[in-house]
Amino acid sequence: MFIDETRLVVTSGSGGNGALSFRREKYVQEGGPDGGDGGSGGHIIFAVRHNVKTFAHLQNKHKFVAANGQNGSKARKHGANAANLVIIVPPSTLVRDYQTKTILLELGDKEADFVFLRGGRGGLGNSHFKSSTNRSPSKTTKGKAGLTREILLEMSLIADIGLVGFPNAGKSSLLKYLTNANPKVAAYPFTTRTPHLGVLNLADDELVLADIPGIIEGASAGQGLGLRFLKHLSRTKALAFCLDMQNYQQDSYSLLLSELNSYNQQFLTKKRLLIATKMDCPEAEDNLNKFKTTYPNEEVVAVSVQNGYNVANLKAALAKLGKD
Repeated sequence: MFIDETRLVVTSGSGGNGALSFRREKYVQEGGPDGGDGGSGGHIIFAVRHNVKTFAHLQNKHKFVAANGQNGSKARKHGANAANLVIIVPPSTLVRDYQTKTILLELGDKEADFVFLRGGRGGLGNSHFKSSTNRSPSKTTKGKAGLTREILLEMSLIADIGLVGFPNAGKSSLLKYLTNANPKVAAYPFTTRTPHLGVLNLADDELVLADIPGIIEGASAGQGLGLRFLKHLSRTKALAFCLDMQNYQQDSYSLLLSELNSYNQQFLTKKRLLIATKMDCPEAEDNLNKFKTTYPNEEVVAVSVQNGYNVANLKAALAKLGKD
């Protein structure tokens, strides 16, 4: 299941209380204070791991509470510090305040651990308060309480290149052919309901491709699968427009650009590549020529996954798009 954002309530652990204790041993009268300090509460830590691609592992759990530190005890024994609570997240995760949507923490794409909420410090035992004027202090302090935040985890980047197009434009077939992904492929709209990710292995690098659910006219206003998948597209570095040459519509490309622009004008500033799909079909060559006549300044890579036509050139174009 592809889940690119999730709401969590996280609480760090409270510190343990300091102990009130006096030394009591045989042959030792009126022993001094020996109350130990409390242990620290556990931190809330986000750990970026490359083997995690989405937040699907968090879908059934939305509340995380770290353990509290143990109380101090006699003989100046320090309470045990609590273990930290580690939450695994994919690279390029944003941590936002759930109410205001303010970014609280930006996690990079390298594997690393980030302390988000620190556990409370342990309280002081009465042994800390002994002085020349107070030989038997009864004062202790309580551990500091843990912190709680309601947050939204959001993936800021899901892929290097997003495959965009109308339903049945050949995006899923292309992803399946180029990568190790296995998306559902069928001849009806919205076969793809959530993004599928695949890795395109190149000679000296690899690119993550995302098959995004097909756009329909009015998508920017919430029609069809609507705004959800347009948000997925915003989380890709570049766009590859898949244009169906079997069922060619002269205004299909302009409609795609219009829907993207209506949702977010920054879409049109992303690097892009045009892919003419289904070139094995009898009418495809004529339709490609019609497209090139309508858009003479656009560079198009024509391919067919049915017979492998021009796939090598497409891989080279995708590599260039992903690296520029």
